[in-house]
Amino acid sequence: MEDKTSPVSRFSFQNKDLWFSITAWVVALGMVAVVVYLSVTLPAEVDVDEPLIEFELVEPQEVEIPDFNSDYEVSAIKRFASLDTVVPVRARVEVEDYTVDFGESIFGIAESFNLTPETLLWANYIVLNDNPDFLEPGMELKIPPVDGVYYEWQEGDSLESVATELEATAQDIIDWVGNHLDLLNPLIQPGDLVMVPGGQREFRQWVVPTISRGSSGVSSSTYGPGACEGGYTGLYGTGTFVWPSPIHELIGNDFWSGHLGIDIASGEGVEVYASDSGVVVFSGWATGGYGYMIMIDHGNGYQTVYAHLNQVNTYCGQSVGQGQTIAYGGSSGNSTGPHLHFEIRYNGGFVNPWYYLPAP
Repeated sequence: MEDKTSPVSRFSFQNKDLWFSITAWVVALGMVAVVVYLSVTLPAEVDVDEPLIEFELVEPQEVEIPDFNSDYEVSAIKRFASLDTVVPVRARVEVEDYTVDFGESIFGIAESFNLTPETLLWANYIVLNDNPDFLEPGMELKIPPVDGVYYEWQEGDSLESVATELEATAQDIIDWVGNHLDLLNPLIQPGDLVMVPGGQREFRQWVVPTISRGSSGVSSSTYGPGACEGGYTGLYGTGTFVWPSPIHELIGNDFWSGHLGIDIASGEGVEVYASDSGVVVFSGWATGGYGYMIMIDHGNGYQTVYAHLNQVNTYCGQSVGQGQTIAYGGSSGNSTGPHLHFEIRYNGGFVNPWYYLPAP
């Protein structure tokens, strides 16, 4: 039979057998080489009990740690923990209740709340009736949050009428958050208390009228039994003034629109001096909260007043010299503690004593 396999086919098959034989021999030789290498490099015997890595045990050494506070200068930002909670300070919007303590004054209380004394008088008209001398220990006061008028709404009031009366605007009343008003429909009922920020009104003044040494016609039934009839002659003033108390400091109310004098520190039985020469035109008990009081007419347009005395040491029509003892300090009348209420008047008007007294 004729072999029909082509020469090309026979060559390809033989070629494949050749490559297979060569590859087998290469692999066998490689394995022999690996065995020879391992037999040369590895030790003949391995002691499994002997550690491959040797450790040397040493005794612990004492190490000196540097003192960074003394040996080194370390620059760093130090942060300290705060044990106090910081509470944000917010403006008051509500009225507070306050109980008057012994020795307090409208001026001092107002200053502690960063308010004007007028604001406190306006807010407490029912108990003080515009008179700071009506203040007494244990009295309950209303402390407004801001300066202005704390107003009780009356029948027939309107936002416009109240704002006009208290020299404010209706919007001031509506916008004040403490009034809790509906901005679109602000309804206020009679008896409601509202804050009028920045508002103000006139005071009802409680003072003994200015008395001259002439025939004054002052009624003792109206102004108190210490009122004098007048028609006196005597010493005239020098036009200068000395401190009426040996204590040269303010305690209580200062001079302001609702308090037309200054309260000078004093005590029970402390001497009170005539601030200038003149004639006594009032000596004794006075109404209106003054207690025991002395008024001196200096004959040159000036008069001086000394109130809340414990004892008077003068009489109507008596001439007194500058610096002479005329009374003793106390806390008579409407007073929360011993002090000397001192006034200087000129031609019937009230003047600030600080402008006339020498520096303390």
